[in-house]
Amino acid sequence: MNKVKTLIIRILLICNIIVPMFSDAQNNDELPYYELPEISEEFTAGTMAARMIDALGFRFYWATDSLTEKDLAFKANEEGRSSEETINHIYSLSKTIVNSTLKQPNIRENEDLSFEELRSKTLLNLKTAADILRTSDDISQYKIIFGEREISFWNQVNGPIADAIWHCGQLSIYRRTTGNPINSKVNFFTGKVKS
Repeated sequence: MNKVKTLIIRILLICNIIVPMFSDAQNNDELPYYELPEISEEFTAGTMAARMIDALGFRFYWATDSLTEKDLAFKANEEGRSSEETINHIYSLSKTIVNSTLKQPNIRENEDLSFEELRSKTLLNLKTAADILRTSDDISQYKIIFGEREISFWNQVNGPIADAIWHCGQLSIYRRTTGNPINSKVNFFTGKVKS
């Protein structure tokens, strides 16, 4: 009887380890912000800040969906950034946002990432930050840290968050210019995609 109990316990332990692994693998294939998450039931500083980041994530998702090499190479003029360089900049802004919520300092590092990696990491950074803020009672604790300097969360709003939203608008115009506009079924007001 003890052998049967031991076997059952082992099987349950294995199931508790393997099933979540497969579930996580499937979830990792889907990037966040295809649609906006459901709204919070209460208005707090944390839920409002999270919703701003969710809105940024939704806009970034669709501004970068199905971009071609032609789209990525587009520049409005010779002095400006290409779409891919703009996406790289938004990625760096997303790192500033998430580092603040993780209470980590910002460190400049050169990363050689593909477009797909930039897009995925940006969306995951935004989702992580929004999820932390959504449950926070005091968002003033999430300072932007550059070396010894700590900057108030207020600067996230008018700095990295607003800047990244601005650049999503640029990407939308750039891709329209190259003949690849954003999916017309996306509704930015509702945060949903029409069937």
